[in-house]
Amino acid sequence: MKGRRVGARADEGRASLYEEITSKIIGELEAGRVPWVQPWGTQATKAQLALPRNATTGRPYSGINVLILWGAVIERGFTGQSWLTFRQAQSIGGHVRKGERGVTVVYADRFVPSDERQRARETGEDAQAIPFLKRFTVFNVDQCDGLPEDIATTAPLPPPGTIEPAVEAVIANSGVDFRIGGDRAFYAPSEDFGSYLNSQAVSPAFH
Repeated sequence: MKGRRVGARADEGRASLYEEITSKIIGELEAGRVPWVQPWGTQATKAQLALPRNATTGRPYSGINVLILWGAVIERGFTGQSWLTFRQAQSIGGHVRKGERGVTVVYADRFVPSDERQRARETGEDAQAIPFLKRFTVFNVDQCDGLPEDIATTAPLPPPGTIEPAVEAVIANSGVDFRIGGDRAFYAPSEDFGSYLNSQAVSPAFH
């Protein structure tokens, strides 16, 4: 019975968290923002276009967390894609500024309870793992003070004109009038030219 109660609570927690995240994404869509696509070359995007990473471990966030953190960067105008927990900030000599509001991310995994391992040993059956979902609150490095310089400093954007050489060659040999710049890609049939975004403005998720 105890295992069932724990499992039921876990299911309720997952359902609640899923609903919370789903509502957040729906809200972004209703506001005219697609949370998994960063705006191209607009003032709304101050951060370098890259996958969000943990500032202390360097590990990139994955899954739904990428959408959550990209949305927070765009909504709040953060200048970097690095995040860390309250304790992580303290562990490296910094701190989250008072009054700052964090962003909830999730961690999903499975574990095998000790009683389930015991049952499996006694019956010879495979132990059944229980999925779990934990939530953490993270803060952008912009919300912190006292961080080491190598963490607090936002990496500069790559210099302009860094389109891949192979792409440049294709454009040059095509004979098509390609114009680079602006905040969208399109072809103008009336003037017979194509407009392509600056390479810095294209999200790496769609390369």
